Amino acid sequence: MKDYSQIKLLILDCDGVLSDGKVVYGDNEIELKSFSAKDGLGIRLLEFSGIQVAVITGRESQALIRRCKDLRIEYLFQKVRNKLAKVKEILRELKLIWKNVAYMGDDWNDYPALKKVYLSAVPNDANEDIKTKVDFIANAKGGEGAVREFIDFILKKQGKYEKAVADFIEHLEIS
Repeated sequence: MKDYSQIKLLILDCDGVLSDGKVVYGDNEIELKSFSAKDGLGIRLLEFSGIQVAVITGRESQALIRRCKDLRIEYLFQKVRNKLAKVKEILRELKLIWKNVAYMGDDWNDYPALKKVYLSAVPNDANEDIKTKVDFIANAKGGEGAVREFIDFILKKQGKYEKAVADFIEHLEIS
C-alpha cells in the first residue's frame, strides 16, 4: 500500500492534461488553449495543503504562461524535450526525493517521468497503452477536470482535503 503522506510536489503536463490537447491557431500567430476552472480550483486548494505544483511541457504557449500566473504556479518549464531530466533538476532544486512526487501526463513523452515518480496518473482520454502503466486513471478527460480529480484523490489520501477546503473558503471570506 502506498504512503501518500510524503507527496509534496505535483507535476503536470499541459496539452492533454491541463488542456484538452487541442491546439487552436488564430491569425497573428495567436494560439488558444482551453483550461478547466475545476482544475484551477483544485490547484488553488493545494496552496492550503503544502503541496507545490510544477508544469512541464514540450510546447511553448503564452496562454499557459498566463494560466500559471493566474494560478500562482511558480514552476513552469516550456519547450522541454526530456521531461525526466527536468524532474530531476526540480527535485535537486527543491531538495525532494522521488517519493515526494506525483505526476500527471498523458502520452509517451511523459512516460519516463511517470514510471519514476511515486504516484503516476493520466486523464481518461490518455494514450491507451500509457493507461496500463500508471497508478491512477481519472474519470475525466484532460482539460475537463482530470487534474482536479487527481488533486482531490491525493488530498483525501493525505487526510488534508477537508482542511484545505475549509482554509480555502476562509481565505475567500477574508478577501
